[in-house]
Amino acid sequence: METVRVSGQSRPNSVAGAIAALLRIHGILEVQAIGAVAVNQAVKSIAIARSYIGVDKLDLSCVPAFVKLELENEERTAVKFTVRSHPLEIAREASQTLENPIQRVAKLEQ
Repeated sequence: METVRVSGQSRPNSVAGAIAALLRIHGILEVQAIGAVAVNQAVKSIAIARSYIGVDKLDLSCVPAFVKLELENEERTAVKFTVRSHPLEIAREASQTLENPIQRVAKLEQ
């Protein structure tokens, strides 16, 4: 699996282009970021990448997790995002079948 590392200085549009290209080719990748500013840039990049792949009728799903990385003989905790692409129609169908939690509570109260 390809890994994209994002820093606090990364430009979200550039990272988004790399994410979109890798999703089109491989369908899955990992985005890693260490620190609050880098995580913010990573999240923005993933959101922008979603719009980039939308023209190809693709959508993405993202699963965040923590991972320990060895950098310069030092263990650091990073946030990793496993990003997968899938056809846009599947995303629409799934969202239409999900029941709104507020509606669900209202039904239970009746």
